[in-house]
Formats: sequence, C-alpha cells, structure tokens
Amino acid sequence: MAMKGYLDEYEKLVIRMNTPRVVIDNGVCSSATIVKVDSSRRNGILLEAVQILTDLNLSIKKAYISSDGRWNMDVFHVTDLNGNKLNDQSVLRYIEQSIETVYYGENIEVNGLTALELTGTDRIGLLSEMFAVLSDLNCDVVDAKLWTHNGRVASVIYLRDGSSGAPILDSHRISKIEGRLKNVLNGDNDVNSAAKTCVSVDSMMHIERRLHQLMFEDRDYERRSNKQERSPTVVVTVQNWAERGYSVVNVHCRDRTKLLFDVVCTLTDMEYAVFHATINTAEDQAHLEFYIRHKDGSPISSEAERQRVILCLEAAVERRALEGVRLELRHPDKQGLLAEVTRTFRENGLNVTRTEISTTSDIATNIFYVTDANGDEPDFKLIESVREKIGLECLRVKEMPTMNHKKGDGEEQQTKAVLVSLGSLVWRNLFNFGLIKSCS
Repeated sequence: MAMKGYLDEYEKLVIRMNTPRVVIDNGVCSSATIVKVDSSRRNGILLEAVQILTDLNLSIKKAYISSDGRWNMDVFHVTDLNGNKLNDQSVLRYIEQSIETVYYGENIEVNGLTALELTGTDRIGLLSEMFAVLSDLNCDVVDAKLWTHNGRVASVIYLRDGSSGAPILDSHRISKIEGRLKNVLNGDNDVNSAAKTCVSVDSMMHIERRLHQLMFEDRDYERRSNKQERSPTVVVTVQNWAERGYSVVNVHCRDRTKLLFDVVCTLTDMEYAVFHATINTAEDQAHLEFYIRHKDGSPISSEAERQRVILCLEAAVERRALEGVRLELRHPDKQGLLAEVTRTFRENGLNVTRTEISTTSDIATNIFYVTDANGDEPDFKLIESVREKIGLECLRVKEMPTMNHKKGDGEEQQTKAVLVSLGSLVWRNLFNFGLIKSCS
C-alpha cells in the first residue's frame, strides 16, 4: 500500500511537471491581451497552443517563442478580430483550461459522422459535381472544408445518411461513394487524383491541419499552372546559423488570421522543431522568424532541402489566401441544398476556390470564395444575378476581392524581407563575436 501511495504521488508530480501552465494578463499591454504558456518541451506543444488560439478566431499580433533546455516559454499578444483586447471571462477561462489540458491530447470531437477525404486536380465545376454525387447517394453534408492551390484541391467532408441522420457505416455503401467520387475527380484523366474515406464516430482530427497534410502529401507546393507564378507578396528565406546549429527561417507576407498556425503546422508536419521564434505584425504586414532543427537536433543540410522548405512554407501561406468574393449562404438545411447552390455557381461561370460548410440546429451556414472562370475578380453584376437566383436574403456578399495589389507591391515586400533577413544575419554575427548579449 505504501509503495502504491508513493507511485500515485510520483505520477501526480510527473503530470504537474508536464502540464502547461497558463497566465493571462490584460494589464501589461494597452493594445493586446498577453497569454503566457510555460511547459516542458515536447514535439507539437507549440502547434497545440497556437491551434487553440486560432480556433477561437483570435488574432496573434506578436509572439515570442523560446526553448531553454527541456522547458518552453511562449508569449502571445492576442486580440479579437476587431483588434480589441479579450475581456470575456468565459473566453479567458477557456483558453487557460484548453491549453492546460492539451497535454492529455484533448481536441474538438465530431461525433456520429463519416469523414471523407478527397484530393485531386481542381477544375471549374468540380465542387458542384461532388455535391451532386453525394446528394444522389442520399448523403447529407453536415460540415466540410475545401481548399484549392496550384491547380490542386483537398477537402474534408463530414457526412451522415440523408434519411436517418445516422453515420454511414456500411462498407459496400462507402465503397460506392468512393468510386463515384473517384470518377468525378478523374474526369480529366488525372492519374494523381484520389479519393479516400474513413469512418469516424469519435474523430479527434483537426480539419484544417488535416487539409494542410493532404495538400502536402499531394505535393501541391511543386505544381503551378501557366497562369500561376510564385506569389510576389510571400517571401521566404532560409539560412543556417552554423555556430549555434540552427536553421533560421524568415517569412514576410500580408498579415491575416491563422497565419501563424499555417506556418507552424507545416514546420511540424515536416518534422522540424521550433526552438525560438519572433512574430511581429504592423498594419497589414507580418514578419515571422523561426530558429529550427530537425527532431534529431541537426539543421537543414542541403540546398535541395532548403528550397523544399521555402516552397512548402510559401504554399502554407498561399493555401488560405483570400481569392475572390466571399459569399455567405445562410439557409434552412435541406437535402441537396449544396448541390443546387454550387450548380448555380457553375452555370454562371463562377469558380469556387475555398469553401467552409457548417450546419447548426438545422441551419446551414456556408462560405464560398468565388472567382470567374479565369481566376479573376467576378463582375459585380454577375454576382448580383447569382444572388437573385439563389435568394438575395440567403446569399450575401461579405467581402470584396483582395486579389489585386498595386503594382510594385511584390518588389516592395521582397525588399523589406531581404532587409529584415540581413538584419537578422548581422545580429547573429554580433552575438557570435560577443558584441551583444542575449536577453533572458
């Protein structure tokens, strides 16, 4: 009994040592709420903390990440999407409790649904064909997200039976759904297209992280159409700091929500560990600097690997870039609703570049980012015509296009990124020669 009691106390001590500790301060900074996270070092802990903050639709204005031996200290300056500090006590408690219990692997659950994963070649009307197939097979789409990038498409769709509302568990029916969707994805005879399905009654999958993984596995970062060129507004540089054994990654781009999550997610999935990082935003610009190593402690070791990191991080930033007009559909849920709406888009020459589908209390709230057939800004009269056909009160324009930038924006971004990268290099050389000291 004494030994059992000793083991129980030791187990409690281990849990306390490994459980992240969170301190939230609203008094230190006048413009943001400070969230400090102290935790023992383990792979993925940074991503989990960033994921919780971004899932709450919070904006991370600044962040300082530092690892000292086996201990992490992360500091985040966060606001709501309107730029205000966080004053809702329920939100503050949720942040504390979620991060402090993330050690046990808790996540958002999706119960009683069948999860369907799709990757393939994007084309105009593809989403309409996919939803038409699911409607024909009596599948009700409850939640879904779809991303397109570099001519590729990835989607995670949560389904249930259209009649009973139960998850789809029959293996024969699942095979039929998969086969029909493969035919749609292979409509252009693309040998790289694939449809994958998995049944999930208690899913722990984070849908946006899974989309990054699907795109990464599909190697979307390597594919570019004739129209698509490397974005002039995303600049990534990678240098090695040989004296300290780090690879230093700098990302300079337009600021947006969930930017830090997208970059950290990709570094984690590429099996790099972030030891130190600094994130700064000013107006609509963001600069992120990471000191990384492989899991085995080694830095990036070849030019080919360096170029791969650059391409993958560019893709991570671009996948969620806002392209086109944001349309929001709010409508009582019914069988075939998505098939009807996306068919109207297709018949009027609108291409869907990103989609977020959700259903709450039998109300469907769906977000579509649409362009014209050439990937350019749709004509306003065309948008209004589509709204009239679907319903002016149901389909609303939420955001106007942000695709077109002023001439020279890309060159200006690249110049700023190079200057920041050079500044970082100078700082490291001064540190090595002992002319400056690190701050604790």
